[in-house]
Amino acid sequence: MVLPINEDTDFSFLCVYQADNLSDALKKLKITTTDSTADSLEGCLDCLLQALAQNNTETSEKIQKSGVLQVFAGLLTPQSSCTAKVANIIAEVARNEFMRNPCVDAGLIPPLVQLLNCKDQEVLLQTGRALGNICYDSHEGRNAVDHAGGAHIVVDHIRSLCSKTDPASEKLLTVFCGMLMNYSNENDTLQSQLINMGVIPTLVKLLGIHCQNAALTEMCLVAFGNLAELESSKEQFAYTNIAEELVKLFKKQIEHDKKEMIFEVLAPLAENDVIKLQLVEAGLVECLLEIVQKTVDSDKEDDIAELKTASDLMVLLLLGDESMQKLFEGGKGSVFQRVLSWIPSNSHQLQLAGALAIANFARNDGNCIHMVDNGIVQKLMDLLDRHVEDGNVTVQHAALSALRNLAIPAEAAEQLGKNAKLVERLVEWCEAKDHAGVMGESNRLLSALIRHSKSKDVIRTIVQSGGIKHLVTMATSEHVIMQNEALVALALIAALELVTAEKDLENAQLVQILHRLLSDDRSAPEIKYNSMVLICALIGSEPLQKEVQSMAFLEVVSKLRSHENKTVAQQASLTEQRLAVES
Repeated sequence: MVLPINEDTDFSFLCVYQADNLSDALKKLKITTTDSTADSLEGCLDCLLQALAQNNTETSEKIQKSGVLQVFAGLLTPQSSCTAKVANIIAEVARNEFMRNPCVDAGLIPPLVQLLNCKDQEVLLQTGRALGNICYDSHEGRNAVDHAGGAHIVVDHIRSLCSKTDPASEKLLTVFCGMLMNYSNENDTLQSQLINMGVIPTLVKLLGIHCQNAALTEMCLVAFGNLAELESSKEQFAYTNIAEELVKLFKKQIEHDKKEMIFEVLAPLAENDVIKLQLVEAGLVECLLEIVQKTVDSDKEDDIAELKTASDLMVLLLLGDESMQKLFEGGKGSVFQRVLSWIPSNSHQLQLAGALAIANFARNDGNCIHMVDNGIVQKLMDLLDRHVEDGNVTVQHAALSALRNLAIPAEAAEQLGKNAKLVERLVEWCEAKDHAGVMGESNRLLSALIRHSKSKDVIRTIVQSGGIKHLVTMATSEHVIMQNEALVALALIAALELVTAEKDLENAQLVQILHRLLSDDRSAPEIKYNSMVLICALIGSEPLQKEVQSMAFLEVVSKLRSHENKTVAQQASLTEQRLAVES
């Protein structure tokens, strides 16, 4: 962000800008160090400022070509009455990208940084603008300011001016905050430097004191946005009252752009669990719910954007364990109830946020059981059904993830797994080849129902619904985690309900697949281990045992006794003994 032109500067004399006047002024400035009087010098500088005001780019080009920039270095002295005007000219020319490096090369940074030590407010203001504009998007400018120690002096100024609310001090604070922002923007090293200087508590204090000053508030917010991306900054922010200040500021905002600026600071800060809880306690959730209520039925672009940002931020706040539990309130909290109402809404964005929020609430076993007992499964199934036709995969994926989280506690997994309607739907979605994400999540949920419940009733429900073939197919997935989940589920089926499932396991060619997994050198150790565990369970079935014997498993397994993974090697010895006994 380029700092604003200071339009309030009181020029003692303004010459009427003409090309000849500019050329004369540049020539006079070239020889200024030898024989110019203060008055003629001021006249030349005023002429340059007038020319810059009328055509900044063209005038800046002429200034560069004239070689006057080098002269300015000698004019930037605290004793000179022209210093503020020289700094103002530098600030104006540095609004152009092509002038920033020439300003650095002309040696202007060290004398400008030295001027930061003077007491004159106008000099400080124009110097801050000049340095800020030179630093904007300029690696060389930032390096030069860093080398000259400029940031440290500016941070000290902000600290000492922080409590002053007179217009001149607030203007200076705005320029200094903007200078630091341009200095450190998208530069992790310089941002870390400012954080180590302790700039964060100072800026938070500044925001609280000057919240009525729109320009200064805006500068603080952009500075926070720059710094908040760094992990080290979040720890510092957590020790301030930033949550309280931002929520207070947010409540006052009417304009979409201003709300958006605050959102851009809140999102990275809310990644920190301590700040999540602080934001919840400061009342951010109520603000977000209010935005959702106001914007949900609107088709205005700004409202749609606000709805998305507010609901996304709500989901983010629920990722913290403490903040999530505070909002769940034993399932009776008004926030939890409002989030539940998002799931059947007509807004895809709210449906998505609702499903993701339920997935977050489901990170606690007690919450899962409460939600399952109170009918959440039907709500999520209805949501899934609504999107089977229109194929909104994102919403479907989120709803299935929520169901998978709900199925983690054994009690909830058993309830879900005995729900024949849910299992039948999952089996259908396991065939949704056009939507790989939905298909994968459905498979993983089927497997989770078995793995977490370890229930014979659940296994029987899945067998009756035709789910076995999908679990066998899942064992051939390209993702090791999915293969493993399938093999563990199949081992439980073989251990608990082999007779019920044997026909389906035979038809799905599970034995052939296990032979392939064990023979393949690329199979992960855990896949080999679980495949052998499963083989040992399958030989309890006569038809499956015959298949195992017909496929020379002994040969494959005996090779694995020398596997580099000790667990695999031990299981190979056990499996070999078991197969030898059965043959």
